[in-house]
Amino acid sequence: MKLKYLGTAAAEGWPALFCNCEVCTNARKVGGKELRTRTQTLINDDLLMDFPPDTYMHAVRSGLNFSKVKSVVVTHSHMDHWFPVDMIHRHEHFAHNTPGMLQVYGNEAVEKSYYEAISIDRFKVHPLDEAVKFNLLKPFDKFETNGYTITAIPADHDKRENCLVYLVEKDGKTIFYGHDTGIKMSEEAWAAISAKHLDLITLDCTMGLKRIDGYHMGLADIEEVVERLTKAGAIDDSTVKVINHFSHNGGLNHEQLDAWAKERGMLCAYDEMEVEI
Repeated sequence: MKLKYLGTAAAEGWPALFCNCEVCTNARKVGGKELRTRTQTLINDDLLMDFPPDTYMHAVRSGLNFSKVKSVVVTHSHMDHWFPVDMIHRHEHFAHNTPGMLQVYGNEAVEKSYYEAISIDRFKVHPLDEAVKFNLLKPFDKFETNGYTITAIPADHDKRENCLVYLVEKDGKTIFYGHDTGIKMSEEAWAAISAKHLDLITLDCTMGLKRIDGYHMGLADIEEVVERLTKAGAIDDSTVKVINHFSHNGGLNHEQLDAWAKERGMLCAYDEMEVEI
């Protein structure tokens, strides 16, 4: 499997829209890998993890044809991970010569916001019944889509909805996609994650130097997760370990995060980074 990290920032982007902190000021000055859009990952060329408001920019910037995407798997309904209004552009009125159904997967909150977005008056003349199918997920659901086997794992994030992280399997390889979550997932969730050998883990690093009581992870949490999964036998030296989903609130720029990751044999994601397992 090949992963392309289309965006690697938290909700506010990097630099944040109205911010003048040291990290954001440095990002505007330096550019390059210090510039991050909202988190989204393309697996191979047909599976999207999350659908943020930067999706159109990602397609244009990376020269991608998203008509090839067959499935979109959404972690939760927060705006930086799910921007359902753009789904209307899968209708044949906007998407010419794009056959087949786009399969979208998500929790109840994602489902609710999807139907609210496509039901506004100006979209009623373009029903998506033949273009997009929404599939409701519950925690620990396991499903098949376009050759992938995916398991929904309950995250430690917003308690107002069933936020999900995912195990993604194909061609004998398994990825743990861990955005957004804190470290306090349930024992059942940890057991499900640890039950397989993981060829790649991609972990939430929103908080950087800071540590909070759940919701997101920082560097100290990542070290604890790696230790836990190593002891469980789920990861080893062959596992690719990626830190991703960064906020300026974490207090470190890309160069500093990258140095931290390299010291520990990990990769620090940046926009348009590609990894193959």
